[in-house]
Amino acid sequence: MALEEQCSAPSRWRSISLTHVEFPEGDLTGHVLAYFSLLPIAILVGFVTLIVFKRELHTISFFGGVILNEAVNWVLKHLLREPRPCAGSHTTLHTEYGMPSSHSQLTWFFVVYFFLFLYLRMHQTNNARCVDLLWRHVLSIILLGMALSVSYSRVYLLYHSWSQVFYGAVAGCTIAILWFFITQEVLTPLFPKIAAWPISEYFLVRDTSLIPNILWFEYTVTRSEARNRQRKLGTKLQ
Repeated sequence: MALEEQCSAPSRWRSISLTHVEFPEGDLTGHVLAYFSLLPIAILVGFVTLIVFKRELHTISFFGGVILNEAVNWVLKHLLREPRPCAGSHTTLHTEYGMPSSHSQLTWFFVVYFFLFLYLRMHQTNNARCVDLLWRHVLSIILLGMALSVSYSRVYLLYHSWSQVFYGAVAGCTIAILWFFITQEVLTPLFPKIAAWPISEYFLVRDTSLIPNILWFEYTVTRSEARNRQRKLGTKLQ
């Protein structure tokens, strides 16, 4: 259905509680896509959770890139001032401008940065290379599907046009590539000094940039420590 036809045939819109992402009443596809449209919020919540519990400098830098990406989106929207399609269809909008789509831009920033992190930063360290590559490829496909779903949901729900979603994706991908290489080449060499600051030590902020595969490292260290404690506990009970 053409965008003009959709606009000329107004629907009754319902919103998901608390989030106010609206979808046509009685439209199951729209209802599902409305939840996909909430994935950027889940990304932000995930970042805050990781920072609070991990306190790792690369994660903090990654989140800094997300904030930069959102700031660029705000500037672009207020410079271009392109209205959203079907103006007036939705009553709960934070801004009337739609170019570029912030949901699309944030999601593609996250996905592209994560791709680069998986394949360039997180090196394989054990002998199970095939398994290691398999889970990376599977995760990449899932992330790609997530980005495409969010982008499509914004068009289907009449929050954005295809061009607004497309240029949001282009902006997000571009900023992700630039920020990843800034992090790797400029910020990462500074991480050891930042981690040594008294305030960083007080808040237990750590630098894991020299560890090639942090998942494997944390797994082996935790398993080794658990075995040592179990051994000591067994000795005390004897």
